[in-house]
Amino acid sequence: MNTLIHKANILVEALPYIQKLSGKTVVVKYGGNAMVDEEITKTIMQDITLLKYVGVNPVVVHGGGPKISETLNLMNIESQFHKGLRITTEDAIDVVEMVLAGSINKEIVSQLNSLGGKAIGICGKDGNLIQVEKKVSIDNVDLGYVGEIKKVDSKIIEVLARDEYIPVIAPIGTDDKGQSYNINADTAAGEIAAALKAEKLIFLTDIDGIYLDPNDPESLISVISVPEIYELMDKGIITGGMIPKVLACIKGIQQGVNRTHILNGTIPHPILLEIFTHKGIGTMVTKGGC
Repeated sequence: MNTLIHKANILVEALPYIQKLSGKTVVVKYGGNAMVDEEITKTIMQDITLLKYVGVNPVVVHGGGPKISETLNLMNIESQFHKGLRITTEDAIDVVEMVLAGSINKEIVSQLNSLGGKAIGICGKDGNLIQVEKKVSIDNVDLGYVGEIKKVDSKIIEVLARDEYIPVIAPIGTDDKGQSYNINADTAAGEIAAALKAEKLIFLTDIDGIYLDPNDPESLISVISVPEIYELMDKGIITGGMIPKVLACIKGIQQGVNRTHILNGTIPHPILLEIFTHKGIGTMVTKGGC
């Protein structure tokens, strides 16, 4: 009986959060190291499916760097990176598009559908969803077919999300000539959340969130403002792969996203733990004084 009462209390704790999020859009960026464990992946798919069933409109934006690197290696195409961005050659862009918009996108769609969701996989080329131009060289290094987002035409997402569907988006964009471009998935998620004026933008990664001291596991910051993020970046505390995530958080907040979150996607049910419990997990980014 105590076990049943405990389960009932969990549901009651979630009730006000479900009420607050009902009818709202939550963008989830999923990919990279959060994809490696099949059992954890299943719980994430369950979280996303449950969101839809309780009246929330989840939108999934995914990456897939490890799978891309693995496929390029099998095809004897070298993977090169510069400041966290994949240098995408003419040979590589075809592989990147095949892996992201093909195998990974459809795998996520299949997983959600098997749990009772109605997921539809698209990429930034569909309906001119993500319009890009070639990203300028960084430190005189040509990144190849890496796109800088000019516009997100969110109509197709809104139509799907308002209905019974869960949009699953691969970060491939197109220029005005129809050329495909690789887009950083964190950046794409931030731009899409901003275009949708989403209630929440959630990044699933392989660490618990933002640390005041990266070497101290007890220094996790539960809530941080945009000005505080800039301060930690200036001090060199936020570096590397975390920079695109926090910049996407800032972009979303500045353009109307209410809250953004950086969570550990390698633990079971990270989304439910963050948004449907009093304590939550990870780091929540707020506008603060900016």
